[in-house]
Amino acid sequence: MATIPITKRGAEILKAELHKLKTVERPWVINAISEARAQGDLSENAEYEAAKDRQGFVEGRIQEVEGKLSVAQIIDPASLDAGGRVVFGATVELEEEDSGERVKYQIVGEDEADLKLGLVNISSPIARALIGKEEGDTAVVQAPGGLKSYEIVAVHYI
Repeated sequence: MATIPITKRGAEILKAELHKLKTVERPWVINAISEARAQGDLSENAEYEAAKDRQGFVEGRIQEVEGKLSVAQIIDPASLDAGGRVVFGATVELEEEDSGERVKYQIVGEDEADLKLGLVNISSPIARALIGKEEGDTAVVQAPGGLKSYEIVAVHYI
């Protein structure tokens, strides 16, 4: 099975979610099912059905997170030394050539991506255009509004 890159921070977030699912969510669902069973007839018991549905979701999410962590290749951006090249985990400062607008993105794994926080998925068009480039290079990105050119102002490994 292929490994999936994830930053150290992203792996810690997944581990925390897994811990919460196993120590908080799972016991709560088990208790909710017990209480619903104690009410008697299960055939028309909405609380029982809701608790069983929740149990299915929790158990499915536990399996999904465990699977992701088992194939994760954890990368600590602070330990990278890519000589100024854009690689997975790098934080890149860009300047849009037409407008002069500056943005900063970190290239992360699929589960960590959040554009509002400046975290872009490794498979996104902008990340693919940046990978392998260096400070001073220009990256051309196919955006929904057309082609955009960005100058790479700085590359950090933080």
